[in-house]
Amino acid sequence: MTRFQLLPLVSLGIVAVTFAALAADEPHRDRFDVVVIDAGHGGEDAGARGGAGLVEKKLVLDVSKRLAMRLRSRGLTVILTRDSDEFVPLEARTSIANDARGDLFISIHANSSHSARPQGIETYFISLEASDDLSRQVARRENAAFGEPAPASLKLDPLAAILGDMSVNEHVRDSSGFAKLAQAQLAAVDSAPSRGVKQAPFIVLMGVRMPATLVEIGFLSNSRDESALRTSGRREAIADALTRAVVVFGDSYDKRHGVVSTRVR
Repeated sequence: MTRFQLLPLVSLGIVAVTFAALAADEPHRDRFDVVVIDAGHGGEDAGARGGAGLVEKKLVLDVSKRLAMRLRSRGLTVILTRDSDEFVPLEARTSIANDARGDLFISIHANSSHSARPQGIETYFISLEASDDLSRQVARRENAAFGEPAPASLKLDPLAAILGDMSVNEHVRDSSGFAKLAQAQLAAVDSAPSRGVKQAPFIVLMGVRMPATLVEIGFLSNSRDESALRTSGRREAIADALTRAVVVFGDSYDKRHGVVSTRVR
């Protein structure tokens, strides 16, 4: 995994304006209690498709609902960016998350490759530069799925957009921390070697003002992964693993903010 590095600042003015915007737009939240789950693709955008016919948009919605049920049972408020087979535009997804003032954003996807060999689960957090060429290809595929250009703010000044939308270093650090927790839990689900935590410029992660992670729960281009992801057992295991990661992350968040957790164990 490469270390997250911001590009050189164009001027101190960018930072000053960014912090002012954050202070005005995002009031301080003490307790960890709102999780936004983003099921990738939907509607006319089917996403990846396995050789045996498993479709990403249906798979990730099912896993997202299982995760939502578990988190709600623990007393958390959960917002789904989509709860049916519909296409939700990029800016609508980020608006849903930001309007909910979420404490964590989890975008769930299934991977695909030109080769049938890649297998396993990998977790991403945001960076302007991808960890490697394969990560760059994954981001390019997921970004293209929206069928629309990046938000104007990203076109004009990608650095300022990330600084503003991710609460500078704290959200990036928390995004990295949750990605590591999630991958550690998910690694036990998959018999394939862990593919690890990576970074890539996912547009859907750039627009949200909270820690944000994208999870690729397996390769539909790999017959073993596709076969496993067809089963309720694998989907349940993924939802359980992500739930454990969220609970640990939430406990750490509350401890840092000096509040007592109200979550159900």
